Amino acid sequence: MNYIPLNKYRYLWFYQHQDMPVPAVDLEFIKPLTESRSLEIWTLNVSKDSLDASELEKDDWASQADTWIEKGFWQSAWDSDDTALPEQLADFIQWEGNTIVYFCYAGEHVVETTWDVFKRHWKNFLFLDDGSLLLGKKRKEVVQFQQNGSFSLGKRP
Repeated sequence: MNYIPLNKYRYLWFYQHQDMPVPAVDLEFIKPLTESRSLEIWTLNVSKDSLDASELEKDDWASQADTWIEKGFWQSAWDSDDTALPEQLADFIQWEGNTIVYFCYAGEHVVETTWDVFKRHWKNFLFLDDGSLLLGKKRKEVVQFQQNGSFSLGKRP
């Protein structure tokens, strides 16, 4: 089994928050991965040696300066009533709506969804934002979100 039932997910409240609840039609596409599947996705896509984005090894792609193309800020968009992604981020990621994405909080904590669902409910995913990585399955573009309200846009190898 690769997924944790959403009703047993420790962070279910992210998606049931009273100010921005995710509708049931989209909840079915938010799939927290089991710890073992999360570790597999992380190891294949982020790092074989570190389980935390803040402790990546110098040879991990996410710790290399040339990975990151530009920076932006998400905090003001998150604080606003508008649900749209920050424009800079939306312009950078041009994936099809059904693209599988992984929102990686840490090596043992990854959530799978689709790009369309993430775009509609990105604010819900950012209740934890300490170096979290957004990866598209078989895609090179990547976004890293920081607690200070910034994000970095890049391309992974």
